[in-house]
Amino acid sequence: MIKVGDYVHYANTGLCRVEEITAPGFTAADKGRLYYRLTPAETPGSTIYTPVDNRKVEMRLAMTRQEALALIDSMPELGELRIGDEKAREHCYREALGSSDCRSWVMLLHTLYRRRKARLALGRKVTSTDDHYFKTAENRLFTELALALGREKEEMDEVIRSRIGEKEPGRDGTGRD
Repeated sequence: MIKVGDYVHYANTGLCRVEEITAPGFTAADKGRLYYRLTPAETPGSTIYTPVDNRKVEMRLAMTRQEALALIDSMPELGELRIGDEKAREHCYREALGSSDCRSWVMLLHTLYRRRKARLALGRKVTSTDDHYFKTAENRLFTELALALGREKEEMDEVIRSRIGEKEPGRDGTGRD
């Protein structure tokens, strides 16, 4: 059960802290209904209210230290997203990013990194869509890993690389080159 003080991954918002469980009574129909009051990690001044019994929006507890280390250890084996055709590309990106599965975020980063590298090798620019999804996925992943490992978000690339034994800096958010 989620309790006050826990960190959760909340839908497309990302990592949030549960500040309180309350019955704010927004409407007469909501009287007595319990809500989580969440503060997003990336926008501390913001507040989100979501019903405790909400089944429509995905919410899970943040990773533990053990889960974060296991995820980092599995990164070299995780593949890329399977994208059927170019028209489905952004839809696949959105699905991976919208899931609360950190493995999907890593796979998205792998996909975008490889695509970026291929485009640059052909003398093409990185698309703004790819850049947006890369930055967002990297931010969500690094924010959650940093919390679980008790480190700063800016240290995560180095932490990942050193954990999986990479010597050269990678720029795919997973220590891979």
